[in-house]
Amino acid sequence: MPRKTGKAPKPRKAVAAHRSHPHDVAVPIEPLENDAIEAHAEIIGEDLASDSSTGERAGVEDSSAEAVATAPTRDFEPAEFAHEDAEINAEHGEATGDDAHPIALPGIDGAMADGSVGADGGSLVPFDPLSRYLAEIRRFPLLSREEETVISKRYAKFHEPDDAYRLVTANLRLVVKIANEFARATRNLLDLIQEGNIGLMEAVKHFNPEVGIRFPSYAVWWVRAYIYRYLINNWRLVKIGTTQAQRKLFFNLRKESERLEAEGFSAQPKLLAQRMGVKESEVREMQERMAQSEVSLDQPASDDDENTSLMDALPDTSFNPEEVTARAEWRDFAHEKVEEFAGTLEGKELEIFRRRLLSEDPPTLQEVGVKFGISRERVRQIESRLKRRFKAFLQVAGGDFEVES
Repeated sequence: MPRKTGKAPKPRKAVAAHRSHPHDVAVPIEPLENDAIEAHAEIIGEDLASDSSTGERAGVEDSSAEAVATAPTRDFEPAEFAHEDAEINAEHGEATGDDAHPIALPGIDGAMADGSVGADGGSLVPFDPLSRYLAEIRRFPLLSREEETVISKRYAKFHEPDDAYRLVTANLRLVVKIANEFARATRNLLDLIQEGNIGLMEAVKHFNPEVGIRFPSYAVWWVRAYIYRYLINNWRLVKIGTTQAQRKLFFNLRKESERLEAEGFSAQPKLLAQRMGVKESEVREMQERMAQSEVSLDQPASDDDENTSLMDALPDTSFNPEEVTARAEWRDFAHEKVEEFAGTLEGKELEIFRRRLLSEDPPTLQEVGVKFGISRERVRQIESRLKRRFKAFLQVAGGDFEVES
């Protein structure tokens, strides 16, 4: 049977730049795995390998399913990353082979706006959000070391959006590679990719090309930091990690426990705390948090009684009526005696009493001394004398009321 051949589709220039949406900027937490800096090596080392030659497209059979399974597509990324794309597609249940239902996408790989395939040919891709995104980012060429250096220096000097766009789009596949390492921790890989892209844009804003390292080597830390933050913020409805020590335990507690057990030790909280440089109480708390799931306070307390919720079984921590009444009487008594004592003062004593002893934001001794033309030591002496007089006044006026020293 004669086989049809066609030209490889030319890479199309992006129609519109990606727009970053507002997002709270956070200083990246230090990633807890030392191999993060090598995550981009496969991409960077062969950044233009796939552009060296176009070649001829393999012949396709009349059957569309066989065409999808056999015809290679134009790719701007290394072969290893293309293999990872196939693994990502397989993990998310995408149809392949005879079960696939390919759809030509307008504006991509030769597809026309009416759904037909253009004269220059083009590959057919399954209509899936993740596959669509992977097909989109393949259209952006990678940057060589020289191009990356020129663009990053120009952006650092002029802050042109077009230069930032080139740096971001050239490293979108790096974000996908890093996000795929955390694919088992979330149901939607695109969520991780989105957070990683935000970290990539933050890396562009903070990158200093004069340091002497490549941009992907710097961006990988920001990408991982934003993915880590997304995971820890969305792992549970109730946040389980807010401090640096808690984040460290969240990502490494199970790994360190398995390492100790492999060495023949029992993974006790004290030993884990010593190995990870945290407090023993923090290890115990994180173990309890990770071992238990959230419980709704509105759910029934038991299967037999559906009218009583767990909220009804919680103890009331507010004051009882007797304590509320006693506190109200004490406030009234204190306010009355303070005003009565202030009526016995005048001049700078009254001013020092109100500004230094009753104010929530008292001025310094030096500021009060400057106002009355006296030294700060003299102000301190007057203040000490007022405290002694006020204590004696309360002891006389309060009767059986005890005044602490």
